[in-house]
Amino acid sequence: MIELRGVSKTHPGPVHALRAVDLTVGAGELLAVVGPSGSGKSTVLNIIGTLDRPTTGTVHVAGHEVGALSDAQLSALRARHMGFVFQHFHLSPGRDAVDNVGDGLLYAGVGAKERRARARAALERVGLGHRLDHRPTELSGGEKQRVAIARALVGEPDLLLADEPTGALDTASGRIVMELLHELNAAGTTVCVITHDQDIADSLPRRVRFRDGEIVDDAGVTA
Repeated sequence: MIELRGVSKTHPGPVHALRAVDLTVGAGELLAVVGPSGSGKSTVLNIIGTLDRPTTGTVHVAGHEVGALSDAQLSALRARHMGFVFQHFHLSPGRDAVDNVGDGLLYAGVGAKERRARARAALERVGLGHRLDHRPTELSGGEKQRVAIARALVGEPDLLLADEPTGALDTASGRIVMELLHELNAAGTTVCVITHDQDIADSLPRRVRFRDGEIVDDAGVTA
């Protein structure tokens, strides 16, 4: 599903955000990318998610060599194969849960009626069938994150990238979100969780630890 070879990212300064990273993630894996602030874990998420390009090295995602794709092709790759979940939800305040989730299908060219139908199904899947017409201000933090997860999975992605998905939640809500990510993985989705939380990392079968832009440990790696 993911293959990075010799991937480096250098910012002016120079600042070496990533240093010659090699990483392979198989289809159906559930893993944590863990490390302190500034370790390179968010940079690697942006590169895997094709939101940024490496300075050097090659990136393959879902069988595609990212460096060979145009911006339009990258957008299509994200729409067809990827879902994103972020710490702060990124929901539109004036739109209800169904519209927030359905908006995840806009770039896939899905019509309005089908978008809403698929959004309702996704919300029911994450346990929010009773919150379809609620706006973000009417939802708890845990419910907002479940809306964000529904938006990420409405396009039935092969790969879900979750950046600190429990960082803005209380312990109970965070536990529900992690249980949901486990369920999605059990259904076949490759799930990559970016976190600085060691307890969350330890709860996942594979932990890839970053420090100073390098992988310093890869525990639980599958063959």
